[in-house]
Amino acid sequence: MAGMAAEGKIYSFDEVAQHNLPKDCWLIMNGKVYDVTAFMDDHPGGDEVLLAATGKDATSDFDDIGHSNSAKEMVDKYYLGEIDVSSIPVKLKYVPPQKSSYNPDKSTDFIIKILQFLVPLLILTLAFAVRHYTKSE
Repeated sequence: MAGMAAEGKIYSFDEVAQHNLPKDCWLIMNGKVYDVTAFMDDHPGGDEVLLAATGKDATSDFDDIGHSNSAKEMVDKYYLGEIDVSSIPVKLKYVPPQKSSYNPDKSTDFIIKILQFLVPLLILTLAFAVRHYTKSE
């Protein structure tokens, strides 16, 4: 099965995710699908690293490691085709964090500041009271 795919074939995410074994390992990087099975034994980081990158978009994993230019060029010989981006589950797509929409009004802000002062004062007063009453008995 490996290497028999036509150049430029479109693969679904589920189809690629099924190839997650040491003897059958496909990865998704930069919208492309690669069959890295033949590279498993030679990968400097070990085959576990490649297996851990299956079933998801491994682009950031690949980029974060800081692979050399020769490693980036080497990937091309394992190219099978493209990933159907619409088939990638939403939870696995990178969604940039939204800016917080929390905008407290001034009255809540004022109450919080007062409580930050009063609660410790109340606890301190309570501690002195307990100490005073337990000493006098």
